Amino acid sequence: MSDKKRIITFFIFVGLFSIFFAVGAETTVSEEEAKLFLEQFEALVENIDSVGIFLHNLAIALPMFIPGFGIVWGFFASWQTGVAFAAFKTINPTLIQIPSLSILYLTPFGLMELAAYSIAMSRSLFLVQKLIKKIPIKSDSKITGIEVGIVIALLLAGGFIEAHMIELFEKGELQVPEI
Repeated sequence: MSDKKRIITFFIFVGLFSIFFAVGAETTVSEEEAKLFLEQFEALVENIDSVGIFLHNLAIALPMFIPGFGIVWGFFASWQTGVAFAAFKTINPTLIQIPSLSILYLTPFGLMELAAYSIAMSRSLFLVQKLIKKIPIKSDSKITGIEVGIVIALLLAGGFIEAHMIELFEKGELQVPEI
């Protein structure tokens, strides 16, 4: 496969992931559903640290490498994350002023996660293409291993950055910019 095809496919998945996230973020979430989600979310992230964030994101990313299923899983995870943002907007209406895609594109950890998920989903597509053409995928094990390593590195760095930014935000040292 050419490098050009790999790069184009990566950016197609960046775009598709973004679209699914944006659609999820525009979902109408009732106040009751939003409160229930927030309770579950707070229980999930209580005492979470950078390693916990990394492991959570890794558990989402690794299935995205599965041929075929990984693409569907990735779009579902993207949409579900958008719905989570919609729930936050329901509870905190000031978030309505923040464009949903800014979470992905204007935070370092958002960009790292977006890149990691797009790498994994695009590899899933390439593996499916080979399976359809009845080309053995064993020859892809080295490049897939390298991509898994890149995804792990991106998510590990992203987890530390996200935890640090949350810590700064909780201390009042990081503010959400006025829009």
